Amino acid sequence: MLVGFVRRISRLHLALGIALAIVSTVWAQSAPQALQPYEQGQTSSQAPQGGSATAGAFAPVLDSEKRPITAGGFVKSGPIIFEDISEKAGLTTWTHKMGTPQKPYILETIGSGVCLLDYDNDGWLDIYLVNGSTYDAQTGKVEPPHAALFHNNHDGTFTNVANVAGVTNDRWGFGCAVGDYDNDGWPDLYVANYGKNRLYHNNHDGTFTDVAETAGVTLGNWSTGPSFGDYDGDGLLDLFVPGYIHWDVSYFSTSGSGIANNAYCVFRGARVMCGPRGLPGEPDHLFHNNGDGTFTDVSVKAGVSDKVHNYGFSSTFVDVNNDGKVDLVVADDSTPSYLYLNKGDGTFEDASFYSGFALNQDARETANMGLAVGDYRNNGLVDLYTGTFSDDYKPLFKNVGDGNFVEIAPQMGIAEPTYPFLTWATEFIDYDNDGWKDLFLANGHVYPQVDQHNWGTSFAERPLLFHNVDHGKKFDLIPPVEGTGLADVIPARGAAFGDLFNNGKIDVVINCIDHTPVLLLNVDPDHNHWVELQLLGHGKTPRDAIGATVYLTAGGMRQREDVMSGGSYESSNDQRVHFGLGQATAVSDVEIHWPNGPVEHVNLPSIDRIFKVEEGKGVVPSVYDQIAKDLAAKRSEHPAGN
Repeated sequence: MLVGFVRRISRLHLALGIALAIVSTVWAQSAPQALQPYEQGQTSSQAPQGGSATAGAFAPVLDSEKRPITAGGFVKSGPIIFEDISEKAGLTTWTHKMGTPQKPYILETIGSGVCLLDYDNDGWLDIYLVNGSTYDAQTGKVEPPHAALFHNNHDGTFTNVANVAGVTNDRWGFGCAVGDYDNDGWPDLYVANYGKNRLYHNNHDGTFTDVAETAGVTLGNWSTGPSFGDYDGDGLLDLFVPGYIHWDVSYFSTSGSGIANNAYCVFRGARVMCGPRGLPGEPDHLFHNNGDGTFTDVSVKAGVSDKVHNYGFSSTFVDVNNDGKVDLVVADDSTPSYLYLNKGDGTFEDASFYSGFALNQDARETANMGLAVGDYRNNGLVDLYTGTFSDDYKPLFKNVGDGNFVEIAPQMGIAEPTYPFLTWATEFIDYDNDGWKDLFLANGHVYPQVDQHNWGTSFAERPLLFHNVDHGKKFDLIPPVEGTGLADVIPARGAAFGDLFNNGKIDVVINCIDHTPVLLLNVDPDHNHWVELQLLGHGKTPRDAIGATVYLTAGGMRQREDVMSGGSYESSNDQRVHFGLGQATAVSDVEIHWPNGPVEHVNLPSIDRIFKVEEGKGVVPSVYDQIAKDLAAKRSEHPAGN
């Protein structure tokens, strides 16, 4: 206890020491009276501080063919982890659209998210892709871009059913989150927009109805990466919605110079779009579920309203200090990130600074876009990782217990390779089922101008994959083999991670700005075992068990997984918990900490398949029983297949 007290005191001293940084952050967000787009080729005499937090300007990193390392560095041979099957799967029939190719305004640059959900309860994950919009669509001159809902056809292909399902959104879309907010056993979908947000209620027949107005969760300016979670323990999912920038359409037409002549519209001396620094932030919102189809905004009362209006991007509810209550983690762009510890009385304690999560180890704010949450050391504590801007490394926050973190990316050797990349979505995934969580980063720049300069970066960028080795003591960068998914050079934004084909391997779906989506099929040739669990709660546990923590022991190793909504970047992952078992052929124990409920131990009869586990009943019959039989039969017919 004394050690924890001393640690907290030291964190408070750190918070006091960075007060100046907070003041500068608030000053940087002062709203301009007018905002004008940059003119191509303009330069600025002011220092290239830029609208996004970075670590400075660094020498370009080029490969042997003089390409930026973000769009090169390929190898002829090596481990083949992912195959791009986007076209084969049918996803390239849809295209994301956001603003104009020139990207003069920040509204056009940050892209949209992806949600994985089994909307028809057939046991196969479907894909929801949020779309953006255009200025002409906003003014009614053209038909707006539509979101996509790709139904999983169980044969490796998908069909877009968004029109039939009623989820095209047709607004300027950014983030999405999945959660069964009315506990009826069917996943619902929240979509965050510039303008009014949508809450799509699942009608159980393949269609959805937007009930956001009735529910009271529309908001109305610029929302980003939402998440569902039961913060007050009543068994009903509540909703958190980060705010990004308070954007006013009058910026487009108001004359005058305003922010457009200062350093917040400059990157490495070149004129670019302005922001987020220098623009007014938008507050965050926490909506309490009233249990009758409506929600009440309790942001201020709960202490999570973001009074200084940081630039919120991605969020999730997860228990970071193992006290049985879900806490709230928010990744903020170019401002300190938030960590709110749940006090258990309907309010949160802002532990952002003293916990060590608000800033990196240099006590410097970073441009946090994506948020990964996972126990990469298998010690029962969830660690955090955020994606940041180019000219900066991506911080890894090691959980040292009691809700405190130490940022260790440089010490782990994973800082330097990430400097040229601009990372959006990121996640801890066990891609090879060895029982240790690896790190995936989806990348792409915001400034089209980077392709006109020798800065060692590019607008479209390849993903990064770090392999967890030596039991969480280090990560090795997996080389991008030509022709494979890791060599895809794409303008990535949101990404969601999950087992799309029920074969125990985690695949990746990436929503790319102004581009077709990318589906990376996990083809890693490992022969490790695995198991996945879909949890079903009762009473004080939400029906979809968001907030549950599962500990699985196999082969002498104990792993942790959490059921979460949100996270990644403006996205929502597969909510079935996935465990790689390595060479273990049996599971010794499954220990489930149900949200607001008991701790339950469950026996699994076998491995290499998906089980449904119901609170108080253990493993129950489900659609996965037939899926397991069908996949086993298929494997026996094609023993060499994936």
